[in-house]
Amino acid sequence: MRRSAWTPSIVPSTDQIVYLVADDFGPIGKAWREANLKTTDLETVIRGMLAGEYASPIRVIGFNTAERWSEDVSEDIAHEIQRRCDLQQIEIPAALEAFVDRHTGGRRQLTLRLA
Repeated sequence: MRRSAWTPSIVPSTDQIVYLVADDFGPIGKAWREANLKTTDLETVIRGMLAGEYASPIRVIGFNTAERWSEDVSEDIAHEIQRRCDLQQIEIPAALEAFVDRHTGGRRQLTLRLA
């Protein structure tokens, strides 16, 4: 009997970019957060981070299985969080401070609100 090297994948085959967040749960450990396929788009992940849905995010990975690529997008996400907080003139949520500092290197680009 001939065996195939192909194995089924649990990764969705849709042609979309999926973003997953690695989170630090302190004494119980670190893990990739479970996510509904419909809530893994960039905007939903950023809104979730700003809303406090993550305990202490470590990194964000974007991937597209149809195009066969993956990338650590943590720096881009950190800059976007900083930009949105600056525009709203609010402090970065406490749970995100370490994430933003780690991935921006403490560099801050101020965003001016257009009137």
